[in-house]
Amino acid sequence: MGVTIKPSDLQFKYRRKKDVRDEPKFQGKPDSRPFDSDDLYEVIPMFEAVMNELRVDDGKLLNELEEIVNSIPAGYKPRREDIFDFLVEQLRDVVA
Repeated sequence: MGVTIKPSDLQFKYRRKKDVRDEPKFQGKPDSRPFDSDDLYEVIPMFEAVMNELRVDDGKLLNELEEIVNSIPAGYKPRREDIFDFLVEQLRDVVA
């Protein structure tokens, strides 16, 4: 399917952390690096991966993903693979 998300598709604003922009982003499991929910260059690949896993291309689902990610307490950085699994599990029933 190949979902592509642009910054203008998002309802929230995220920092553009240019100093880490060129570092590898989430491309699938396994990935034990920390997930930064405040970095635009980090959230877009994660949202695309979750939506591709669920096989949906829906703005409403994207908004729900953002709501969940924005509820992560500041400073808490779960592993990327863990947040991926959590997001997929939370939204699997919504798309079923």
